[in-house]
Amino acid sequence: MTKEQKAQYIEELTAELNNAGIFYLTDTSELTVETINQLRRKCFQNNIQLKVVKNTLLEKAMENVTDKNYGDLKGVLSGPTSIMFAEVGNAPAKVIKEFRKKNEKPVLKGAYVEEAIFIGDNNIEALSSIKSKEELIGDIIALLQSPAKNVISGLKGQGGKIAGILKTLSERA
Repeated sequence: MTKEQKAQYIEELTAELNNAGIFYLTDTSELTVETINQLRRKCFQNNIQLKVVKNTLLEKAMENVTDKNYGDLKGVLSGPTSIMFAEVGNAPAKVIKEFRKKNEKPVLKGAYVEEAIFIGDNNIEALSSIKSKEELIGDIIALLQSPAKNVISGLKGQGGKIAGILKTLSERA
């Protein structure tokens, strides 16, 4: 790779990191071509972009991103590294977890999820249980609707009682 190609690659990677609020760094070494293609297919189905990157170039791209702090993620850049870009915070973790039912890899090196940094494969459970933005909005709406439904049903029930009492009183007179 020439210096110009490296500079171009770093520029592209910097742009991707600037736009990405979520990415996972994984080790996919020792996977066969067939297995890595299965992983790529699974990633594609879940709107995840999987790329193999050179650690030094990724580190330089991370340094070029000024408005985000990647903290200890630079420390995990050793050995073969693949980067998974996603729009949903738990999607790559779920894909990794499901894929590892049949394979030993990919192994999670680290993850950057909306300014939170996770280091190590032991975080895969925590990452897979993170709720997406849509799931959180749904939970909030359900919580907000529950008390309103109780109030409305209470008012309907009380309104019926009041009408019944008024009717009874008017019939007595």
